[in-house]
Amino acid sequence: MTEPATQTQTVEEQDRPGIIDAVPVRHPWRYVAIAVLAVLALMFLHLLLFNPAFNWPFVFEAMNQQVVIQGFIKGTLMCTVLAMFFGVIGGVILAIMRLSTNPILRGVSWLYTWFFRAIPRLVLLTIMGVLGILFPLSKGGLSIGVPFDWVFIKWLGLSGDWRFYSVDANTLFSGFVGAIVGLAASEAAYMAEIARAGINSVDKGQMEAAQAVGMSRSLAMRRIVLPQAMRVIVPPTGNETIAMLKDTSLLIALPLSTEMFFQLSQIGARTFQLFPVFVAATLYYLIATSILMIGQAYLEKRFGRGFGTKVKSDKDKAAAGLQAGGAK
Repeated sequence: MTEPATQTQTVEEQDRPGIIDAVPVRHPWRYVAIAVLAVLALMFLHLLLFNPAFNWPFVFEAMNQQVVIQGFIKGTLMCTVLAMFFGVIGGVILAIMRLSTNPILRGVSWLYTWFFRAIPRLVLLTIMGVLGILFPLSKGGLSIGVPFDWVFIKWLGLSGDWRFYSVDANTLFSGFVGAIVGLAASEAAYMAEIARAGINSVDKGQMEAAQAVGMSRSLAMRRIVLPQAMRVIVPPTGNETIAMLKDTSLLIALPLSTEMFFQLSQIGARTFQLFPVFVAATLYYLIATSILMIGQAYLEKRFGRGFGTKVKSDKDKAAAGLQAGGAK
């Protein structure tokens, strides 16, 4: 009874090919590329260490100046945090308005996004620095009170000051407040598109199911849609945060004297060592962006839990392949 089976196995073994003597493909140009890159890296390292234009002692001395450190903390980092905070909040509100069924809200959101995305941040910050011309101090500056008070005075014959609070607009917009307003207003336009893309990535059935169990649209947006949209929103928001950190150097257009790049530029102008202070600014930005990239990677991992599969090792890959091949 076993002879036919044995004969069949023998025939199958004869039909099988022998051991394949595979010859690995050679890639000589890889070694050429590695050699060229190694030479270029050594040349760049030699340039960094031995070129006197870098003046490394002065670079580190400039980085350790108290005004520079305070400018980095109170100017660069503080402006980044506040601008992104108000920019993200404004962007989410604009995205919800853009997705609203109310045509007026959709129109206002589109108009805002169109306007502030069209203006470069350097131009916008420069405008913020001279925005006080719209509210001259001779006419009371920027004030809070009854609007169009001149109409009441002229038409009703009323007299008196209808302003409850006034402030010098030149001082307000050319300082820290103007920096935050300018950066946050620009960032809100970009975050609106990012948030809108994230919200649209969530299946509409999620909103319908939430409303079916009695949730209002706003409550479902906060508890159901936005938490799921964060998986899509976080990566570009991290990029925007890094870009915002670097764009704080544009505050020199105001100029904001408490910002780090402004202080380093002043040191370079006084000592005629412009290139070393620019290297010092570069090191500050490299350190800060590296930390932000680590935080971004953590947030992406945190909000990306439960989406897709992740195989940790080759052993797991082999086990997954065997399991998939055996399932019929």
